Amino acid sequence: MRFERFLWLMPAAFAFHIAEETLGGFPAWVGDQMHGSMSGPMFAVNNAVFMAILLAVVAWAARSRSRLSAFVCLAWASGNLFWDFWVHLLTTVFQGVYSPGLLTATLFYYPISLWVAWLAVRDQRLTRAGVACAFAVGCALMLLVMWAGLWHFHLPPH
Repeated sequence: MRFERFLWLMPAAFAFHIAEETLGGFPAWVGDQMHGSMSGPMFAVNNAVFMAILLAVVAWAARSRSRLSAFVCLAWASGNLFWDFWVHLLTTVFQGVYSPGLLTATLFYYPISLWVAWLAVRDQRLTRAGVACAFAVGCALMLLVMWAGLWHFHLPPH
């Protein structure tokens, strides 16, 4: 499968992931386990905005052959998928409590992210260094989103 077609699995995975987080009570988990605050409406709005951005960058990268579109798509998507997988996994391991979203992050986010990265290189949309840079930007975006969304630009309590 080509890079441009495979990209569409990312928004599908995101939709399943949000369903799992919703059913698992992710906003309450944020308060209990992450010492942050996230209301149900804030959770819904954030995810609607993140999905809209994901759909926009996927559509752009699927229609364009530019390296910039692939880079932006992988940067945004890696923050929402690849790095989110690691957040769910590590918080579950270190806190000993299931992080709502871990199942779909493990089944979909991690493998899809790696496959998209491989396809980007294979189809010459990005170099390996370009993928690594996109994922680094995605990590920074994930950390910024967590800092803003969970702790409202304050340091999390220890």
